[in-house]
Amino acid sequence: MVGTIYSIIPPIIAIVMVLITRRVLLSLGIGILSAALIINEFSIRSSLVTIFNAFKAVFWSDGEVNTWNVYILLFLLILGIITALISISGGSRAFGEWAQKRVKSRVGAQITAALLGIIIFIDDYFNALAVGQVTRPITDCQKVSRAKLAYIIDSTSAPVCVVSPISSWGAYIIAIIGTIITAHQVSEYTALSAFIAMIPMNFYVFSALLIVFIVALFNINIGPMKAHEMRAIETGEVVDPNKEPIGEVKDTLPISEKGTVGNLLWPIIALVIGTVSAMIWTGYKAVPDEATILTIFENTDVSKSLFYGGIFGLVITLIIYFAKGIQGSYLPKGFIEGMKSMLPAIYILIFAWTIVDLIGQLETGTYLAGLVKESKLNVSYLPVILFILSAFMAFATGTSWGTFGIMLPIAGDLTAATDISLLLPAMAAVLAGSVLGDHCSPISDTTILSSTGAGSHHIDHVLTQLPYAIIGGIMAAIGYFVLGMTGSTIIGLAVVIIAIVLFSMFFVKRAKQTA
Repeated sequence: MVGTIYSIIPPIIAIVMVLITRRVLLSLGIGILSAALIINEFSIRSSLVTIFNAFKAVFWSDGEVNTWNVYILLFLLILGIITALISISGGSRAFGEWAQKRVKSRVGAQITAALLGIIIFIDDYFNALAVGQVTRPITDCQKVSRAKLAYIIDSTSAPVCVVSPISSWGAYIIAIIGTIITAHQVSEYTALSAFIAMIPMNFYVFSALLIVFIVALFNINIGPMKAHEMRAIETGEVVDPNKEPIGEVKDTLPISEKGTVGNLLWPIIALVIGTVSAMIWTGYKAVPDEATILTIFENTDVSKSLFYGGIFGLVITLIIYFAKGIQGSYLPKGFIEGMKSMLPAIYILIFAWTIVDLIGQLETGTYLAGLVKESKLNVSYLPVILFILSAFMAFATGTSWGTFGIMLPIAGDLTAATDISLLLPAMAAVLAGSVLGDHCSPISDTTILSSTGAGSHHIDHVLTQLPYAIIGGIMAAIGYFVLGMTGSTIIGLAVVIIAIVLFSMFFVKRAKQTA
């Protein structure tokens, strides 16, 4: 059953259950169990062993600690502590009051979040968590729902990272592109120049980002988002009071009256400086003799850098905490409540990583990729088909990076065997589709961390973002169809922009009619 049509059953079960029941851990647990049963041909004992091994691999893999996962989990705990200490020191309250005087509208609050999401492009994990910490007090003051904030964070982080050469994403993608153009003896461009040339071909990036700003400017609320926004505006409840948000410290903490804006900004600034410095250091340490800005980011250890940056941010937070003369007796409660606030996100991540491991063993991605290789396609349809397949693969597997690793070489093979001039459009379509699938997937780690950064209920974020992501995906798919037919990036991009303009006109008119 491995590598066959049966391999897509577990992710579909998990995703459908998540959307129907809205109980993430239960749904992921059923998905994990079904995956293990299929891998072991329904042997209960062997399936339990497989599940245990997959769970163990989250923490211990190849005879050593799985530092990637462990460092990310530790970073989340540290971030929770920092958030709690900022709250106790009065930093969140002071920043909220400061922002309320300067950001005077819901539109301004949303645009601020979107711009920060674009500016902090080094890494999507860090982007989601850092932007959430900074903008949450602003959006809360302006009665913007946490679901809307999570959508803005998620739809600006990965789209910017995937077209930025100086980011963890860009470096990873450039490294893959380098092997592809070498394997097919392409000499017209280098890996970096190919990556740069692909930026205007990444249609989903443009549609996702433009839709975010249109939604913020014209208050376009589609589907479930409307209920969240109406509740926030009418009652001031930015989260559903009947649901438990993830990544939010309980408001039972004591709050000092001595707090200033610096109590929030300096820890976040320290977090940024510490993380970026650690990324440069770990990247340089990996290739000291060949260190360039690209090789540094290609070889940086993102999870270790997040951990080191978190430690540095925590140290600065403690220094500020004691410098303000805040009672030391509040410290233990801050540590405990801060870590507790991150536990729901950690549980979801562990379950998601476990099912992703099992989906890998099922070779779901390999099966889906094989569908393209085996089918005889009109070469003009190649970009749009690769876009759709990559989206579905990232959606089912919960990983855009894994989809990059599988689908980019396949895009290279297909174009080399048919029309090598479509190499860059085909690879751009893979990148775009992977980000779309990542946005739609409830088991994606970036989706989980966007919920965490915004302090939103996870399934609320998934369901409210889905309509916007699908609309952006449809527009991008039309663009790739046109690109394949005409061979013109400019025409394809123009079609996407025209489609977005029509989208905005339709929904703005509809919003005015219902206002």
